[in-house]
Amino acid sequence: MTNSAEPVLMCWSGGKDSAMALHALLEQPDRYNVVGLLTTVTESYDRISMHGVRRSLLRMQSERIGRPLHEISLSIAADNKEYESKMAAAMEHWRGEGVTTVAFGDIFLEDLRQYREGNLAKVDMRALFPLWKRDTAELARHFVRTGFRAVVACLDPRVLDSAFAGRALDADFFADLPAAVDLCGENGEFHTFVHAGPIFSEPIGIETGEVVVRDGFIFCDVIPAKSLE
Repeated sequence: MTNSAEPVLMCWSGGKDSAMALHALLEQPDRYNVVGLLTTVTESYDRISMHGVRRSLLRMQSERIGRPLHEISLSIAADNKEYESKMAAAMEHWRGEGVTTVAFGDIFLEDLRQYREGNLAKVDMRALFPLWKRDTAELARHFVRTGFRAVVACLDPRVLDSAFAGRALDADFFADLPAAVDLCGENGEFHTFVHAGPIFSEPIGIETGEVVVRDGFIFCDVIPAKSLE
């Protein structure tokens, strides 16, 4: 039987927002068919760009979600020109596979939405935002209530204390966030790694390791549990 649902490529960061956006799509199988995950990885670090999460953990997520992973390798000094060029090449590939829709986990940043829509329009594709304009406090509660589990992999020390690095995203975490910090970190206050939840066939065993300062951000190394190495 042919799947008549719209094929969708998920722009995947490995964090909570893309996980909730993917979950929203997977709950509508008659409407959307998520055919793959797209992630940018910094070559020399061998980690997810911005989040600083190991590529091995990214691949575990893909396996447990049951969707193929398309990795875009960026240089350490990647600028917008390199990013946009490599993203355009990836979009052309998926366009050739019959995919014209790309989903993102963005919630309320209008300029970012316009940037994504503009770039996709250049290759005759469209953007989909499953979480758009949803209340971030409600989303935080939904994240915990639905059974997702994640840890803080990266944070901006200008707005959030380093003690939050490596913390689990539970009710206490959200209650402890300063009032000026968005509960979903939508302004870049923190980034996460999701290791369990309804989108996975089974949880990913993890440990938290060294906390370091790099490029003005604080990163907590997320490590596969020893039994998985």
